[in-house]
Amino acid sequence: MAGRALVLFNLGGPDQLASVRPFLFNLFNDRAIVNLPLPARWLLAQLISRWRAPFARDIYRKLGGASPLLPETLAQARAIESELGAGWRAFVAMRYWHPFSEETAHAVKNYAPHQVILLPLYPQYSTTTTASSLSDWQGAAAAAGLNQPTAIIGCYPKAPGFIKAHARLLQMALAEADCEKSPPRVLFSAHGLPKRIILSGDPYQWQVEETASAVVRQLAVEGLDWRVCYQSRVGPLEWIGPSTEDEIARAGAEGKSVIVVPIAFVSEHSETLVELDIDYRRRAATAGVPIYRRVSTLGVTPEFIRELADITRAVAQNGSHTCPQNRICPTQFARCCCVLGARPQR
Repeated sequence: MAGRALVLFNLGGPDQLASVRPFLFNLFNDRAIVNLPLPARWLLAQLISRWRAPFARDIYRKLGGASPLLPETLAQARAIESELGAGWRAFVAMRYWHPFSEETAHAVKNYAPHQVILLPLYPQYSTTTTASSLSDWQGAAAAAGLNQPTAIIGCYPKAPGFIKAHARLLQMALAEADCEKSPPRVLFSAHGLPKRIILSGDPYQWQVEETASAVVRQLAVEGLDWRVCYQSRVGPLEWIGPSTEDEIARAGAEGKSVIVVPIAFVSEHSETLVELDIDYRRRAATAGVPIYRRVSTLGVTPEFIRELADITRAVAQNGSHTCPQNRICPTQFARCCCVLGARPQR
């Protein structure tokens, strides 16, 4: 029997332009994204993917015809594997495109580890990301006959190395922005969600705000002008806010420069490289924002990789990652298991 297996989860992305429509179909056919019974959800996913595919292909053309998310995630897997050392092998499972959980579950079974640790690369827990990926894995593992002891790292919105990595990158951006002459506004931008998902008890928004607050405390810049906002809003539903677009427009109206921090993304992909770097930069120029800067995602930054490795070792030794007495999630959302932090005072 081999050592331990670490499985990293991410959303995935099309690996060529021909993959865009099936990727979108898989996304919108996920009940965690579109909460409808299967026949209606399948039909709606077909319609949405057909309608959105031409726009999405234009986005991926700007990225050379494919998403960089898989190579980014593979680089993170290799970095964590190296940090963990002998006796570990890291695998990658994507939710909506290859390698799917089914493929990875068979690879893990062939490796024959004595323990499996599941690590979603979503720092803040959501039913639409973490829960969806873990549910998909559970079915794939069962189908593959993978029944080794398994532990889950549910989320890590205030893990020290994660926060320190964000703070260091932001500090560098602030130094480059000549803050003394015109202090910029820091926008911590996260992917948005329909408001109904948050109202149902999903802790994502609360955790995003906790992450941003922790980064600001770590940074310790007196009088820092900062806000949390949400990007990538689509469809007619009411989404959580404020929107990143609105905050950019507000900053422009006030003559403020902007530094955008992708606080919920740990890998570069279309929503950072196109939406933030191209689309929102153009909006900022139109809105009169003097300087627009975007902090990079964490990628393989040393603090972040060491933190994920440390969390993985701790979970492997404990054999469990259920911590109801030390959960950072709001207490009403009992399914969320997190790494560090105290129960919120409400």
